[in-house]
Amino acid sequence: MTLLLPAAPEVEEAPAFTAVTYQRVSTKEQAAKGGRDEGFSIPAQREANGRKAEALGARIVAEFVDAGESARSADRPDLKRMLDYIASHQVTYCIVHKVDRLARNRLDDVEIHRALLDAGVKLVSATENIDETPSGMLLHGIMSSIAEFYSKNLATEVTKGLTQKVATGGTPMRAPLGYLNVRAKDEQGREYRTVEVDEERAPFIRWAFDQYATGEHSVVDLLADATARGLTTIPTPQRPSGPVGRSTFFKILRNPYYIGLVPYKGANHPGSHEPLIDLTTWQRVQSILDTAKQARARKRIHDHYLKGSLFCGACGSRLQLDLPTNKQGIQYAYYSCSGRRTRKTRCTRRAIPVAVAEQLVADCCARISINEAQYVGLAKKVEQAFDERFAARSDELAELAANRRRLEDESDKLLAAHFADAIDLPTLKRHQDRIRAGLADIDRRITDEHDQDQGPRRQINKALRLLIDCQRLYKSTDAHGKRLANQTFTTGIDIDEDEEASLRLAEPFAVTAGEHSHVRGSTTSEIVEPRRFELLTSCLQSRRSTN
Repeated sequence: MTLLLPAAPEVEEAPAFTAVTYQRVSTKEQAAKGGRDEGFSIPAQREANGRKAEALGARIVAEFVDAGESARSADRPDLKRMLDYIASHQVTYCIVHKVDRLARNRLDDVEIHRALLDAGVKLVSATENIDETPSGMLLHGIMSSIAEFYSKNLATEVTKGLTQKVATGGTPMRAPLGYLNVRAKDEQGREYRTVEVDEERAPFIRWAFDQYATGEHSVVDLLADATARGLTTIPTPQRPSGPVGRSTFFKILRNPYYIGLVPYKGANHPGSHEPLIDLTTWQRVQSILDTAKQARARKRIHDHYLKGSLFCGACGSRLQLDLPTNKQGIQYAYYSCSGRRTRKTRCTRRAIPVAVAEQLVADCCARISINEAQYVGLAKKVEQAFDERFAARSDELAELAANRRRLEDESDKLLAAHFADAIDLPTLKRHQDRIRAGLADIDRRITDEHDQDQGPRRQINKALRLLIDCQRLYKSTDAHGKRLANQTFTTGIDIDEDEEASLRLAEPFAVTAGEHSHVRGSTTSEIVEPRRFELLTSCLQSRRSTN
């Protein structure tokens, strides 16, 4: 906030010296403390700076205020305006309450001080004895170094405190919608901050997860329904309650906080707050969101079912679909190397007719097809491998089950002690919260173990079934089905200069294929005799007729 003060009345003799003042507080909370526009600190700094200007016999011509701006960075709006102002106006002094109001690291302090000296302005502290004398400059350097130490040490201590809070199940940030950050007192009367369920908004959050888990709603439609039912944001001193934004709603559906986890520094930690959503519902929501994201990424017009799947075997660039038309208006279809076309590589491979590419890929499917007997044998080996893996984890699962029984027994004993008046209710609640968090963590780990066994087991079994007679199925399906098959079976199809195709099998098909995860197809000579031009294939002809 910049304030340019009016000139003194002409009837009075203006002081020979002029000054600008700079005030700052670090947080928005300080700036609005006590319900005032400027809180308490800024008026106090302004008053002290005014007294210093009066003592210097200087008239304040402008004041600059950064409310809620950290001094760890020089990128502050009014600081920049002040430096611009003194560069274009005659100013004698720049008055600050303390040196640390101006900067809290030595580099910024030196740069700001240099800008003041270049403009012929003297830096003055209202509470510190700094000037241009050697002793004054020494004190300035010491105070600046102390400010930098204080800032960095404070950041270290804050990080340490937040890390410890996370380790004990606490929430080191503002809780998401559906919860409230509150202050509470323990049995000794000591105040602490904790998180409670927001009884007004939590039902809407549960409803939103349950509805989206059905797979029958889009996120946008679900947000509209939740808003119509009454879901709103939590009001703040600066902002009234209002509708939830779309990006915020997406973050809600992705936030593991609702299943009892606290995301902090890229990892999820067990929290002591009450979960709003069960693990099964949350995982189903994540799966639907992932599927929807993939569908949006693939939502584009395809001129041919191989487009996007073919790569040059010589340089690795993507093969690009070309549809040139001759003078008679006849259109031809080729795949050419995009690296060669854009000259990003030195590739020299020639274009390949679409019909040749289609046949090469179809023949590759014959190499990965299996019959029913082969499926039975492979499925048996897969089941045996997973059984062995699961058995190897039996000790860990048994230990988790034992820990679960121990916590349940401890919970029963605490409850019995409370009924016998051996412990009071707050103590019971504190221990029960700890036990609940421990049980939730054990349940999550057991569920994860089960999912890591049953999920991949079912996935590989389904993959094997898809390989049964897959060449016949591939040839008999339509263009849309072929495109889906290419995207499902492979991460790419390479065609080399000898016009041999190689499938890069995707997981879990690569697992079942083992060392044969790159499947090669036939050569051109086995498919179609060489010719100068290649007419449109049936797939492209039907596409063209509908456009």
